[in-house]
Amino acid sequence: MSLSAVHLENAALPVVDVSGLLSDNAADWSAVADKIRIACLDKGFMYIVGHGISTDLRKAVLSQAAAFFNRTHDDKMSVNMKRSPCNRGYEEMRGQTLEAGAPPDLKESFYIGRHLEADHPDVMAGMFNRGPNQWPSDAAEFKSVMETYYDLMEKLGEAMLRGIALSLNLNADYFDGFSTEPNCGLRLVHYPPQPVNAAPDEKGCGAHTDWGALTMLLQDDIGGLQVWDDKAGWVHATPIDDTYVVNLGDMMARWTNDKYRSTLHRVVNATGLERYSVPFFYSGNPGYEVSCIPTCLDEGESPRHAPTTVEGHIKEMYARTYA
Repeated sequence: MSLSAVHLENAALPVVDVSGLLSDNAADWSAVADKIRIACLDKGFMYIVGHGISTDLRKAVLSQAAAFFNRTHDDKMSVNMKRSPCNRGYEEMRGQTLEAGAPPDLKESFYIGRHLEADHPDVMAGMFNRGPNQWPSDAAEFKSVMETYYDLMEKLGEAMLRGIALSLNLNADYFDGFSTEPNCGLRLVHYPPQPVNAAPDEKGCGAHTDWGALTMLLQDDIGGLQVWDDKAGWVHATPIDDTYVVNLGDMMARWTNDKYRSTLHRVVNATGLERYSVPFFYSGNPGYEVSCIPTCLDEGESPRHAPTTVEGHIKEMYARTYA
């Protein structure tokens, strides 16, 4: 498979100003929802501006991520995710294979979630991906920056879900139950340059769709993200200053009977430089039922996917790529 992609003259993805979703005035939400609908019916990918996350914080997140990955191998392994009962901490280079049949992904990661103590009911019940974070013992600033960022991104995710609900002609609060004590994942990712002698089809991140409802990606200015377009093939999602790349995951496709798209994407870091990116995965409350939204069914159409829970869906996805 070719690892090349095309640059479109216009932005490969629409740019949506979501500042209206952060307003206290519900009347400001509708215009944003109309633009979200267009993107979700196309590739389920968009750039967003007006997100309210400061440039300084975004720079701090990327800087702290780079500093973590520059630690010694022993330092990183001291917080290896295999030590965590809830998949938090460091994942080694080539620790995941997202594209079936391809070599393992040429990336290393650090996973952060909502910190829950051992006596939290969900932790005591053994719910998937619920529990405490792991932090390096000498990284107070790293922890502080990431926790601050996590909280703000969770709120941004809630706002985006309001817009998605309205885009589906649902009430703005349709996803409120799903958003109660949600499972979210903040993932720091380091991609080394694509090696000259790479194995066939080896790449930074294999072609895949995301698992949850919504992903909001902070990427540096290096580039490498490619999105599948049915007409043009692989296209570059070139970094744009002060934006997030937002895409829908399989859970939202499942919810909408595939009306809204969860589209293949991959990373090929052919720049010769180190690349850092920080996706925030919004997956919702683990016990929440995900079944087809009735208004997403055309007349006479049946649901394509069986009902499940958030936890059941995510466990299935983990089993596929960490088998």
